Amino acid sequence: MSTVESRRRSRRLELRTTPSERDLIERAVAVTETDLTDFVVTNAVDAARRLLAERDHFEFGPEALAQWEQINARRARDLPGLRRLMERPSPFVE
Repeated sequence: MSTVESRRRSRRLELRTTPSERDLIERAVAVTETDLTDFVVTNAVDAARRLLAERDHFEFGPEALAQWEQINARRARDLPGLRRLMERPSPFVE
């Protein structure tokens, strides 16, 4: 499959807006000198990537990284209740 083919938009996405939302979007489209589809798709994809990155990828500054490393270097606490739970046979094993 070529790059052009893989990027061809073939699925439809419909949405409803208020008149003021539509006006705002159309003003932004005019400023970006693009078309409505490109504007909406580009911004929706960017927002989706940011949202998912916040759940999948973490970046720490030097101070936060040092704190993270310090937390992970600590010895695990003994949790007797959790140990008992993990020692019980699984109810899902047949």
